[in-house]
Amino acid sequence: MSVFVRKNLVFMWLTTISMFLCVVAWGPAAAERNVTSFTEIDVQRINVREPDGTLRMTISNSSTAPGLIFKGQEHPFPNRQAAGILFFNDEGTENGGLLFGGAKKGQNVSSGGHLSFDQYEQDQVISLDETEEHGRRRAGLTFFDRPATPIPLEILDKVNTPEGDAEFGKLAAAGGFGYPRLFIGKAEDRASTVVLRDAKGLPRLKLTVTPAGAASIDFMDESGRIVRHIAEK
Repeated sequence: MSVFVRKNLVFMWLTTISMFLCVVAWGPAAAERNVTSFTEIDVQRINVREPDGTLRMTISNSSTAPGLIFKGQEHPFPNRQAAGILFFNDEGTENGGLLFGGAKKGQNVSSGGHLSFDQYEQDQVISLDETEEHGRRRAGLTFFDRPATPIPLEILDKVNTPEGDAEFGKLAAAGGFGYPRLFIGKAEDRASTVVLRDAKGLPRLKLTVTPAGAASIDFMDESGRIVRHIAEK
C-alpha cells in the first residue's frame, strides 16, 4: 500500500471519528431543546420562563394582563387593563414593561403608549409616555426618585376596597412611592418643556418654548410661586 493511500485512509478515519464525536456531543443537547416553527399563531398570552420555572416575560392582551408579580407571586394591580409586554428580573419580580392601546368612543379619541424601567422591588424610575384624551395630547420622558423600601404588598392586596384605596392614597401622598424629578417633553398646550423638581416632587425650575417660539425660564419656590422669570426681549 502506497504512502499516499495510507495517508488518505488515516485522514478519512480521523474525519469519521471527529464527525462521530460531534454527533455524540450534539445529540443530547439537541434532544433537550424542542424547537417548533410556526408560520402564524393566535394566542392571548405567552409566558417566557427560565428552566426552573421563573417567569421572565409575558406578552398578553388586555384581558389576560397579569397583576403585580413579586417573586413569582401575583398581587392585584390597580387600573392595569392594557395589552403589552412585561419584563421580570432574575427573581421573578416585575421590573419594566411596554404597554399600548387606543380607541375612538363616540367623539373621544384616546391613545397611549408606555415604556418603563423599574427600580428593584419598586415602581418605574424611567418612563417614556404618550397619551391622548379628549383632544389633550402629551408626550415625554420622566425620571422618578423612588424610596429604598419595597412596594408595600399588604396595601396592594387590599386595593379596590374602601380601606385599601384609602391606605394607598395616604401612602402616595406621604411619598411612599416617591416623586417625579425630571420631565422632558411636549405639554398639552403644545409647548416644549423641561421641568425639574425637588426631592418632594415640587417643581423648582421650568424651561419652556411655546408653539409660537417664545422661550422662557422660570424659578419657583416651595409653594410653586415663580420667584424669577427670564424671557426673550
